[in-house]
Amino acid sequence: MASNRPFGVLFVCLGNICRSPSAEAVFRYIVEKRGLSSRFNIDSAGTIDYHEASFSRSLWLIGDPADARMKAAAIKRGVLLTSISRPIKPSDFDEFDLILAMDKKNKADILKAYTIWNKNQPYDVDSRDKVKLMCSYCRKNEATEVPDPYYGGPAGFEKVLDLLEDACEGLLDSIMAAS
Repeated sequence: MASNRPFGVLFVCLGNICRSPSAEAVFRYIVEKRGLSSRFNIDSAGTIDYHEASFSRSLWLIGDPADARMKAAAIKRGVLLTSISRPIKPSDFDEFDLILAMDKKNKADILKAYTIWNKNQPYDVDSRDKVKLMCSYCRKNEATEVPDPYYGGPAGFEKVLDLLEDACEGLLDSIMAAS
């Protein structure tokens, strides 16, 4: 955070309608509570449309609000999910300092996209290192991945929010300690 530009954090899951918009909202909430909003650029995206070959099957997700069940679970905690779904794009590797995947498959898809895009327009040498797993910032939970709650019941959405609150606190502390 030494430069004058805000520190960019991008949260990524598959469809950008449950986990990553929740991570975005939880992190934004924590950042606002600490009075640090002007120091961050926070967004979320999905991997389902990182390459044009998959465009037709994912068109329905582009521009959608967060899942209503996720929004309802978050609002009980005072967290508002307001983002609109979008796919990860090549410029995200330039715009964001950290790209946080919700699970190992998301991370692999992000790195696959990176490899494809890097051939067309090479990134800085350390751009690949920006991609990390969200749960690597957890301090209270031992989970390694944020599970997809989409096909589960209400408890799944609560579990996701518990993990994200833990990871987002750890993430912000880590960023601030490094600045």
